[in-house]
Amino acid sequence: MALFQDRMGKPLSTQEASKKAVNRVFNWILDFELMLLTWAGLIPCHYFRLFMYSLAGIRIGKGSRIHVGARFYYLPNIVIGEGTIIGDNAFLDGRDKLIIGNHVDIASGVMIYNSEHDINSEDFHAISASVEVGDYVFIGPRAIILPGVKIGKGAIIAAGAVVTKDVSQYAIVGGVPAEAIGERKIKDLHYKLGRARLFQ
Repeated sequence: MALFQDRMGKPLSTQEASKKAVNRVFNWILDFELMLLTWAGLIPCHYFRLFMYSLAGIRIGKGSRIHVGARFYYLPNIVIGEGTIIGDNAFLDGRDKLIIGNHVDIASGVMIYNSEHDINSEDFHAISASVEVGDYVFIGPRAIILPGVKIGKGAIIAAGAVVTKDVSQYAIVGGVPAEAIGERKIKDLHYKLGRARLFQ
């Protein structure tokens, strides 16, 4: 019987086991950092939260705001453009690249994932793919964006939609899974979002 085994009972060499042990310690440290950021994310001051998120590695453009209760996973892979407002209790996954454009309006409770389990693999391992959200996109409350999705400029994601595939520029999508239900009439977008809620 092997000295080391993985969770599936597969024998591991000493080198493989050492690599897994280092990875486990790294994840414990990451989990502790995420816990601290979750607490910091409840402080009702945008500037304090932005400062803490920037220290943790997220890149946030001028004038962008993240409301209270946001949750993250691995902030250094997350980039947010200018003038973007992210609603309360959003979840932004950074296990792969997550790029959010300028003047994007992300409502409350939105979840953006870029990693998921491979349901057809023998060991149910995680797979990841980057997510891109173009400029002037609106994502409605409680929408879910899944790994590998690219949302084009000016697109609208309806509340509660589950987006499993790319969304064209200016398209309006809704439903589970999200399908095209219309198109935005104005294409020359140059507005700026209103101010973020002061103590939220």
